[in-house]
Amino acid sequence: MEIDICIIGAGPAGLMAAVCSAKAGAKTLVVETNTAAARKLILTGGGRCNLTHNCNVADFLKAFGEKSKFVKHCLYNFTPQDLRQFFEERGLPTKVLEDNCVFPASERSSDVRDLLVKESVKAGVQFLYNRRIEKIEKNDYFFAISNENEKIISKKTIIATGGLSYPQTGSNGDGFKLAQKLFHTIITPKPALVPLITSESWPGRLAGVSMENVKLTANLNAKKILSIGDMLFTQDGIGGPAVMDLSRLIVDYLFVNKIAIPVSIDTINNLSSTYLERKFLQLVEENPKKTLKGILSFLYPQRFAVCFCDVFSFDEEKIARQTAKVERKRLVNLLKAIPLNVTGTRPIEEATITRGGVFTNEIESKTMESKICRGLYFAGEVIDVDGPCGGFNLQFAFSSGALAGKSAAKSLLKKFES
Repeated sequence: MEIDICIIGAGPAGLMAAVCSAKAGAKTLVVETNTAAARKLILTGGGRCNLTHNCNVADFLKAFGEKSKFVKHCLYNFTPQDLRQFFEERGLPTKVLEDNCVFPASERSSDVRDLLVKESVKAGVQFLYNRRIEKIEKNDYFFAISNENEKIISKKTIIATGGLSYPQTGSNGDGFKLAQKLFHTIITPKPALVPLITSESWPGRLAGVSMENVKLTANLNAKKILSIGDMLFTQDGIGGPAVMDLSRLIVDYLFVNKIAIPVSIDTINNLSSTYLERKFLQLVEENPKKTLKGILSFLYPQRFAVCFCDVFSFDEEKIARQTAKVERKRLVNLLKAIPLNVTGTRPIEEATITRGGVFTNEIESKTMESKICRGLYFAGEVIDVDGPCGGFNLQFAFSSGALAGKSAAKSLLKKFES
């Protein structure tokens, strides 16, 4: 089979690349390992698909930290507003939640997948499902893309295979191997947006208990890393959005140094220690016969109140108004900075995204084309770019896919015109 552009991977990046390349006039083929497109996309946002985040591009870029320079061009080329307009113009309206996360109004990931596949087919894209690409060879004029049974000849190739997270959906690291064989550097893949494991066992007693609006502070030598949001306790540590955002910022340190990282939990981020103590005293005054456990249960889940008293040696059955000032101060200080030691992360198979991948220094940020192998493009999670929870990673997938598709098609047309 001969084709203009072969896209490996039918996830969000690959599908958007396909739509854009085909609409630009390129004969486009998408090759997918699974029997259907976008299996991982179906799982995102708890099956609701957090498409993007409602903010301007400048604020969006801040979320990517040191990678903001690399993602800048593709995000301005296909902005969060452009993405929402893309779906809305095709009959899938979006909605913004209070936390500025953007979802399809239907809250069904399958609607997003179906629309992308429909648009691709409408634009003339061909699909080959249940095909695992094993080899890509490049000569001066084309790519030979093959497995044991077939060979595809393409003028341009886009690798959009995802990372290593959720391998059951097809993200098995094939893209890294293919890129490496084409002389690309692969930054070691690590789990990101993933629950953290602690040396302390007591969080397991609270598995499933959630806490709203906490502030997590990780101490990396003299540097402090902060993350604010909701969290929950797990069987072997902590999870939830705030923890997942923290994970991507400390995972490199964990993997390199292999020592525990001290983390503190401010359980009520919106109250200072002074105001929390006042709130405690107010509750005691209003409920003079309540035990310490009872007073804490006004502020926290009861399971947390009981466990907290036990772990930090407070008498849960003690009448709260009998609590001495020094003991009250210690209680408040602990609630504002519960100490934990993070020793690792859950496996990459359980991570939302992969940190690491194809080295960005080897990719042209204005086109997504390889600097090493001309005619080869990358899009999405296969690239060493990751952002926080809230739609940032899906937006990068869509934006990088759109840019790769447009750039590959444009390069073909330039060559044809010349």
